[in-house]
Amino acid sequence: MNDIQGSYNAAAADYHAILKDYHRDDPFEIGALEYFTRLVEDGPVGDLGCGTGRITTYLAGQGLDVFGVDLTPGMIEVARKEYPELRFEVGSLFGLDLKDGELAGALAWYSLVHTPREELPKAFAELFRVLRPGGVLVHGFKVGDGHRELKQGYGHDVDLEVYMYDVADVAELLAAAGFVEVARLTRAALPAEKDAAQAALLVRKPATP
Repeated sequence: MNDIQGSYNAAAADYHAILKDYHRDDPFEIGALEYFTRLVEDGPVGDLGCGTGRITTYLAGQGLDVFGVDLTPGMIEVARKEYPELRFEVGSLFGLDLKDGELAGALAWYSLVHTPREELPKAFAELFRVLRPGGVLVHGFKVGDGHRELKQGYGHDVDLEVYMYDVADVAELLAAAGFVEVARLTRAALPAEKDAAQAALLVRKPATP
């Protein structure tokens, strides 16, 4: 069972309180996001799977024209309350309410950690569709093999499956969707991360077919 909406609806406020400043203490996260901001050209940027908007507001502070989309209404409610100057919408990364080629940049920053490997190609195809030629995607994820069940998180009972992926395999799936790799960044697990290393892949939609 993987009750993403129910779990995050219940935990949204505490999730935000715990993680809202996480990026300030993690050089890995700041490094990947800074690299992304330098690659993105002018135009709208979608934080797709934005949670409560902590990365959305960080990117807005870097001068990007960014908005957030998340599957969970509770997360979007918190995001709108905390960052009323930004736009947040409920939506699925598997069927975005965006035009073909609408975005200059997109983030799937740990947005797919509850997604089985066999479903990743569909998500990557949708991300490819909404990016303009030359547009940039950064995909953050946990490194490993298989998945684990999460029954307690952010001070709440939850019902989630957390998936880990091989970096080379994810890179191949992104390439199969049409992306060209720009950079990859990995780091070892921190003590609280249950031995799951972390990775970020930065890829670009080719400027010409």
